[in-house]
Amino acid sequence: MSLYTTEAPIIITCNKRLAPYLEQEVKDLGYTIEEAFITGVRVKGTLNDCITLNLNLYCASQVLYSLEKFYANNPDDVYNHLLKMEWENILHDPGYFSVTSNVQHPTINNGMFANLRVKDAIVDRLREKRGTRPSTGSELSGAVVHLFWKHENAEIFMDTSGDSLARHGYRKIPGRAPMLEALASATILASQWDKKSPFVNPMCGSGTLAIEAALIASNTRPGLFKDNFAFMHIQGYDKEVYYNEMYKLEDQIIEVPGLRILATDLSEMAVNNARKNAIAAGVADMIEFAVCDFADTEVPEGAKGVFFVNPEYGDRLGEVAELEETYARIGDFMKQKCKGYFGYVFTGNLELAKKIGLKAKRRIEFYTSTIDCRLLEYELYEGTRAVK
Repeated sequence: MSLYTTEAPIIITCNKRLAPYLEQEVKDLGYTIEEAFITGVRVKGTLNDCITLNLNLYCASQVLYSLEKFYANNPDDVYNHLLKMEWENILHDPGYFSVTSNVQHPTINNGMFANLRVKDAIVDRLREKRGTRPSTGSELSGAVVHLFWKHENAEIFMDTSGDSLARHGYRKIPGRAPMLEALASATILASQWDKKSPFVNPMCGSGTLAIEAALIASNTRPGLFKDNFAFMHIQGYDKEVYYNEMYKLEDQIIEVPGLRILATDLSEMAVNNARKNAIAAGVADMIEFAVCDFADTEVPEGAKGVFFVNPEYGDRLGEVAELEETYARIGDFMKQKCKGYFGYVFTGNLELAKKIGLKAKRRIEFYTSTIDCRLLEYELYEGTRAVK
């Protein structure tokens, strides 16, 4: 019985506060959400479904295919249960696998110990059945086994992703304090952007927001930028299924006539790096790059577009006092040059955000790393109506 055609629970994980956008993505792919939680969603499907999910999702981190649930009150219970599982029918011979885990149990104060017990059980089983010992390590370049263990409830998964899907794979030059690609996608999906109107992105840094906007608008999926997924290292993997999915991704890319995405930065090096990343992502021809102060950025007239900026917020970069003037200037720029647009400021410093001098219509919660952030939405009215 192949796991690639056997239905089982699939957990799709994401970073905190990205779940609503991941949930919508998964629904748009035609899957029924059986459960949604703070860091992901649960659906049902086969390992072939996992291939589709891995290739298509902008906001996901891992796609986990459930093998078994069991009760475990100590590490030996985990070992003994996994020792009975038919790993010889799941992992290749010879093969390489890694173990990851999410453990909340009083007998475990170091997740590495839980990983070790999982690894020992699999290695002992395979050595008994095959007479050889598989290779193991921390590099997520082969098959990946994931243990979820909370209280007495344990579940063992095949992580079909490997390296996190949240890093989309095109960004070769990250720059300083880069925005995670999945987070950038989620903030764009949270906005009012219609994927046709102008997308204006000053202070573009390494270009992540502008590039993700171009990818989303053209329906270019992140799976096109990776050539190694953990699902490729599980028995029963059919290359033809993967290639057919890749062909679908290429066929569904669309052109958006007249779309303007503008990305600027004061740093010439940042703009050069952003352009290189855009070339790697295949969207350089969709983005107009320029070196300038953000206040000199062109805002196309006669369109109801989006102004989207991710300024420094005094944590890793810049000093708060120096940034107060920057935030005030952002507010002035939106009021004076962005009438008719939606303005978005992504920041982890709400005190600095007060300097913008406008009342946000929405304050959407996000995290970047461990920093509590907000995507502030401003509706910038045209004509004589006062900006609120």
